Amino acid sequence: MFILRVHSVDTELPLTDAEEIEFYTTTSLSNPNPKFRERRGVVHLYRKASQSSLPNPSSRSTSLFVVAVPKYLSAADFIRFAGSHIENITYILFIWNDGMEDRYSVLIELAAQSAADAFYFSLNGKRFSPAEAELCHILFTHSVEYTELGEIASTPPVGFTELPTCPICLERLDPDTSGILSTFCDHSFQCSCTSKWTYLSCTVCRFCQQQEENPVCSICGSGENLWICLICGFMGCGRYKEGHGVRHWKDTQHCYSLELISQQIWDYVGDGYVHRLTHSKVDGKPVEINSRCTSIEGTCHSCGYGDDSGINEAIYSIKVEAVFDEYSRLLATELEKQRQNYESLLAEAKGKRDSTIAEAVEKAVTSEMQDIQSKLDKCTEEKNALAEINRKLIKDQQVWHVKVKEIEEREASESRLMDEKILDLEEQVRDLKVYIEAQKTLTDMTDSDSIKGGTVLPVPSTQSSSTNTRRHKKAGRRRN
Repeated sequence: MFILRVHSVDTELPLTDAEEIEFYTTTSLSNPNPKFRERRGVVHLYRKASQSSLPNPSSRSTSLFVVAVPKYLSAADFIRFAGSHIENITYILFIWNDGMEDRYSVLIELAAQSAADAFYFSLNGKRFSPAEAELCHILFTHSVEYTELGEIASTPPVGFTELPTCPICLERLDPDTSGILSTFCDHSFQCSCTSKWTYLSCTVCRFCQQQEENPVCSICGSGENLWICLICGFMGCGRYKEGHGVRHWKDTQHCYSLELISQQIWDYVGDGYVHRLTHSKVDGKPVEINSRCTSIEGTCHSCGYGDDSGINEAIYSIKVEAVFDEYSRLLATELEKQRQNYESLLAEAKGKRDSTIAEAVEKAVTSEMQDIQSKLDKCTEEKNALAEINRKLIKDQQVWHVKVKEIEEREASESRLMDEKILDLEEQVRDLKVYIEAQKTLTDMTDSDSIKGGTVLPVPSTQSSSTNTRRHKKAGRRRN
């Protein structure tokens, strides 16, 4: 089952080149006035992912889509190519694909299912021109949507996957995927049919034809295990490298990729190969992997693709080899992941060990620093206490020094006073002795007349003055 989404900002217009077409419309008796329209846009083709794309009674319809018509074939030439089937056509839309200079697409509506089947069986797989290589590929379509938003047109509906609109890329796919039964080329490098398309607007075909010398991944630049997207031409490395091809599929839902070396096509949704042709390991000739009967019922027993075909054994061996290669790569990838995992575990264990040692060292250093700090604080407190005691002692020393000095001065003063008192007493004792001696002398002399008629002499003034001074001092000390 196929559906179309067309990204177009234009509206349908009558076909401009209608001079030759009028001949067919006027000579047709059953359908004298079919509609011929044209518009520009970008076509996106989608298929039901869970069903086979081969035509069957449940997937047929009266709408047909011609995937690619070469540009050298004009609209009038295509109608002439349709021949007598034009009588049953009610509507034809020529879609000029923007950016596709070498081809255009055609959407056809027929009056009945029998007419659509007849058109399909008569023209599908037929060469547009006997001298050219291009084949007419026709698909039954169930719906067509037009939108002005590119994001909506390029987003697959739920349960659908996008297919390439390039006929060569479609022929690379197996019939179950592409819905295309007839092909006469394996479309390998340097194939002749690829060069028939004048402009090679398809990125994949242009790459295969030009054979770029050193293709690399568009993201990481890796040159190994490269895959190219059949839808948009994105070049990415495989899942056995950095996996940018897989990431591209997850980001864009473009599920078909062509491996450059083997020319095999991988379906990320179905997780398997979907290429039509591969090279035999025995003789190197192209062998079709999914050979099918060309009839709609698939039971004609005349096309050589029955169960007894001799090619089945070769196909089976090729599939086994493909599966073996895939599982070998998968095993290598898993072993690499395990190696990386164990290396990360070792690195993590080493990191934990280093962190544990660092924590233990830091803890020990912190504890030692705390002990040293506590001791330092204690010593500081003791120092402060001793300094305070020393300050008090110095203060007391100064106080006592003053007191001792006062005591010494007082003792010295008392000692001087005592000396003066002793001296005064000695003078008094001497005076008393003199007085007593004088009294005694006078007493002795009273009995004689020796002092009669004597003369009293005055005492020298110096002695009297000094004596008086001493007496005044004694008197003053007594008063004190």
